[in-house]
Amino acid sequence: MNKRVLGVIDATTYHEGLKELMIHRSLAAIPFAGRYRLIDFVLSNMVNANIESVAIFPKFQYRSLMDHLGSGKDWDLNRKRDGLFFFPSSIIEGIRRGIGSFSHFAANIDYFQRSKQEYALITNCYTVSNMDFKPVLDKHIQTGCDITEMYHFGKSMQMYLVKTSFLIDLIQTREKTGYTCMSDVVTDIYHTYRICRYDYHGYAAMIDSIESYFAASMELLTPEVWNKLFQKDHPILTKVKDEPPTRYLKGASVHHSIIANGCQIEGVVENSIIARAVKIGRGAVVKNSIIMQKSQIGDHCVVDSVIIDKDVRIETGTVMTSSNTSPYVIRKGTGQGALINI
Repeated sequence: MNKRVLGVIDATTYHEGLKELMIHRSLAAIPFAGRYRLIDFVLSNMVNANIESVAIFPKFQYRSLMDHLGSGKDWDLNRKRDGLFFFPSSIIEGIRRGIGSFSHFAANIDYFQRSKQEYALITNCYTVSNMDFKPVLDKHIQTGCDITEMYHFGKSMQMYLVKTSFLIDLIQTREKTGYTCMSDVVTDIYHTYRICRYDYHGYAAMIDSIESYFAASMELLTPEVWNKLFQKDHPILTKVKDEPPTRYLKGASVHHSIIANGCQIEGVVENSIIARAVKIGRGAVVKNSIIMQKSQIGDHCVVDSVIIDKDVRIETGTVMTSSNTSPYVIRKGTGQGALINI
């Protein structure tokens, strides 16, 4: 696929249901599975399909995403030719969330025009999967369709394969047609294009709310799901950080959980996902929760069914409980104390 397909990741999406996690970052940069960001999955899938030119189009709050991706070295995309391209929108356009991705693409139309790849794979940034794109290209070529739209058990994955020349035409005629994104094209009942469907039967989770984010995270604790998502011959890549192994001190007890490196645990952790460099104090109990990077849980705290964002400090003795179907979110960089029952 490397010489034939151009990777395009549409990171312009804003999900209102995830606003608590998007205050300081874009949707693509939301942490997932302790070590990863949401964008890692579709980006790794492209790299595993030998796509060597990938363009990312974020709209706002993209500093965290830029820091995570860097030069693309961790995905082997820091190349002299092709590689990783980052096209943030202007400040004015960035605050106008209603503008579709085609306008963002149009501001960088020269990238598409200069690309030598015959086909363009357009994806969202929030689908967690380990998908092989090679069969999609094979079917697209065999059927001769204008657009191949990918589905997962009857639901559109918001991923499309088209000829690059066709994509350029859609972008340049957007004001005449009224199309603002690929979704507009495929849902227009008056279009004259031949649209084919590719059904993906592997594991996939589209993250569009706190509830779906929490549910997908908890599914990772099931070995069957973990093995479908993280495969040795089809790895999910992420930014490499050199940190020491996690320290389990006296009193630590961990069951049915994912623990990233660099943590220090003195309390009890059950059915939870703990990200890098988290500290859990003596006598603390963390259950059914997601604790993000560098957060600190004080001694004798109780945290149950809560999502704690990055750099949060929970004071000693704090009790935080919520619903495991609609977990409470503690915002990044804040401090919490006392008794909190949600």
